[in-house]
Amino acid sequence: MTRKFAPFTLLAAVVLSLAALAQTGTAAAAPAAAAPASAPAAAPTATAPVTGVTKVGIINIQGAIMASNEGRRDLEALDKKFDPKRTELQNLNKEIEDLKKQLSAQGDKMNDDARGNLVRSLETKQKTMQRASEDAQNDYQQQQSEIAQRILQKMAPVIDRFAKDNQFSLLIDVSQPWPQGQVLWFGANADVTKQVVDLYNAQSGVAAPASAPSSSSRPTSGITTPKPATTTHKPATTTPTTPTKPQ
Repeated sequence: MTRKFAPFTLLAAVVLSLAALAQTGTAAAAPAAAAPASAPAAAPTATAPVTGVTKVGIINIQGAIMASNEGRRDLEALDKKFDPKRTELQNLNKEIEDLKKQLSAQGDKMNDDARGNLVRSLETKQKTMQRASEDAQNDYQQQQSEIAQRILQKMAPVIDRFAKDNQFSLLIDVSQPWPQGQVLWFGANADVTKQVVDLYNAQSGVAAPASAPSSSSRPTSGITTPKPATTTHKPATTTPTTPTKPQ
């Protein structure tokens, strides 16, 4: 299942938390590494152990939210909540298409008043469709973002604990692919998303939804509604009559 989310305002807090963790670890290690002032400096040797190795991991925050049992459950419930609105918009779109077909087939045969009424009815329904679709899309995305942020708030401590337990120096979010994101390439063994999801599922206690995750079962963003086509209405054409010459 793939969805695109609105920007996560809490994602910065997660990144800052991990950055602060890395800085704290560095600061704590500094005094231990410093030699006493009275001790002579040791000459470097070729066999000296390498310290300060940076361990970097990759995590897809959006993917983690979507793959979690709680995310799947709540986002599927949101989709079902908007099913009536999808049906309403699809029915309205059908009415628009029917009016367009009628105008195309009969427009040049109608008188000016009848044709004008049909055109006005079509334009009114198109405007209604446009406004209703935008309102539903915005409402859906707002509720979708609220779900994502709520889960992220609870997932952030899991990510923090995972990073500490596994001695990561840095975790990078790759929710946005390059070039939108800053990561050009990474190896699959660096991706810790599934490990974080498994930890979060165990902590949340939410059972996996009965439906299996699918990348095509639900729309990628918001609610899928047909876009009302804008139609340029041409005035009815009449064939000019050539006057007959008097006999």
